[in-house]
Amino acid sequence: MSLLTPRPGIMDITPYKGGESAIEGVDRIIKLASNEGPFGPAPSAIEAINKVSNIQHRYPDGGATALRKKIGAKFNINPDQIVCGAGSDEILGLLVRAYAGPGDEVLYSDHGFLMYPIAAKAAGATPVTAMETNLTTDVDAMLSAVTDKTKIVFVANPNNPTGTYIPKSEMNRLRQGLRDDILLVIDAAYAEFMTEDDYDAGIELVNRTQNTIMTRTFSKMYGLGGIRLGWGYGSEEITDVLNRSRNPFNVTSLALAAGEAALDDELFVAKTRKHNTHWLRWTEENARKLGLECTTSYANFALIRFPHQDKHSSRHADAFLRSKGIIVRAMASYGLGDCLRVSIGTEEEMLAFMEALTEFMSN
Repeated sequence: MSLLTPRPGIMDITPYKGGESAIEGVDRIIKLASNEGPFGPAPSAIEAINKVSNIQHRYPDGGATALRKKIGAKFNINPDQIVCGAGSDEILGLLVRAYAGPGDEVLYSDHGFLMYPIAAKAAGATPVTAMETNLTTDVDAMLSAVTDKTKIVFVANPNNPTGTYIPKSEMNRLRQGLRDDILLVIDAAYAEFMTEDDYDAGIELVNRTQNTIMTRTFSKMYGLGGIRLGWGYGSEEITDVLNRSRNPFNVTSLALAAGEAALDDELFVAKTRKHNTHWLRWTEENARKLGLECTTSYANFALIRFPHQDKHSSRHADAFLRSKGIIVRAMASYGLGDCLRVSIGTEEEMLAFMEALTEFMSN
């Protein structure tokens, strides 16, 4: 028996498992499980990484000064209100540890990102879910789930894994309905893929309030998941708290260089967004032609629902796809056991996926 006892909540955590990258005995893999960029990192980011590869014996700029200035200029926001982290996941965890603890509640939608309950439990707080409507965040349900113990509300917009979003009018209504002492965290990891006129990633709301923060990532649109780089934009009070609690050199010099270069690569962003929009709608349309249900996704993945208990179930579909060397993401851990999430890959990969799915559904 161990003499060490972790704090309450830690042993209740089911460790997060990322999308698989290999299948035993299969050499050629098509990985569509982790919402990674189809084209790899932005070429400008690769070049920037190579340029700083010979100074890795030096510590990076602990304040991410140049990157924050570049982000500020790009989005017309104050660099002093920006905090950079090792992926936006780090910032989410820092926020929970800073603003919630034992006896407090952290609220999120029913099929929200798994890191929210993990971060809550790690801090000793209690994760609470609110029901969704049509796999979409329901503001009324969220407000009804608020108690006097609620300290943080997370909203992923667009949401992973459902791909749905709420317009800025609904996000504003949510903020207005929350107490002033509740922190609203808008997780906008997929904001770069949005083209809808009624959407705001969170900048407008942060500019108007003192108790809201938006988080963003370089992992999706910019194809930089491997270097772990994200950022948050909140009030000066919130960013001061984060800067006091984060590690002093939490972003590597490789990540800083890559992020600065990627922000300038508008051609890469435009190419990726155009490719994603086309193949996302193509995937959803063709899945529906096979008799399968899909949400209309606004991220870089499709969520496909399969029949429950027959030969065409999600479990059988997943196994069949793996037999073809295609890895997608099972959704049982999100309470969506009848669904598979399919990242948008290259044209060749999406054609291969749909060919395999068509073969599976025809049997």
